[in-house]
Formats: sequence, C-alpha cells, structure tokens
Amino acid sequence: MRLLYLLLLILPLSFVSAGPADIIDKTVELIKQGNVNELAKSFSSTIELTFLDQENVYSNVQAEAILTNFFKNNQPKSVTILHRIASNPNYRFAVLILATNNGAYRISLSLKNVNGRFELNELRIETEKTK
Repeated sequence: MRLLYLLLLILPLSFVSAGPADIIDKTVELIKQGNVNELAKSFSSTIELTFLDQENVYSNVQAEAILTNFFKNNQPKSVTILHRIASNPNYRFAVLILATNNGAYRISLSLKNVNGRFELNELRIETEKTK
C-alpha cells in the first residue's frame, strides 16, 4: 500500500519536469543553426536591432533581411549562453557568445510575452572584445 502511495506521489512530479523547452533555448538553437527563417517567426512586428555600430527599429521583414545577410557572411560554429533571465513570466533575456568563421560576437536578446506567445523584440549583435 505504501508503494502505491509513493508511486501516486512521484508520478505527477515526473510530468512537471517534462515541460516544453524554454524559449531561450529554442532561440539559441536557431541562432546556432543560422536559421533566420525560423527565428523570424518569433519576431514582434517591429524589432529594435543593434548591429555592430548601427541601432534602429526595423520591421520584422527588414530585420530578417539584415540577419540573413549577417549569417550568410558569418557561419555559426558554436553558441555559449553567458547569462539568462527567465524568472519573470512575461520577459526573457539572454546574453550569448556566437563563434563564427569570421570571429566572435556578443548577442543579447530580449523576448516579451504578448498574448501568451514570446516575441523577440530586441536583438543586439556586437563584436566580442577578447581579453
């Protein structure tokens, strides 16, 4: 009987930990693949994009074109997550180091929960300053 109670207690806990992958992990994986087409599906209608020394607010179509060009010239080799904030249910933030065939870049991204869906609303790509 105790075994049955123990199983009834543990079984629901196993389903809690098997939830969907975090949106940061999904976004990082798409960046690692250089898959701008899939990444753009998570863009908000406008996105604040800082690309090296240029900063502007672009439509999602313009941002997709800029990132397509970036990944065309900088093929990803690896991605390392330096920092992530996932404690707020309506906001996600991450800082990554993207190693490419042309050098390393520091990428920071923020996602905002809009009607139950996280949208990428800010993306910063800067040359990584090595120490």
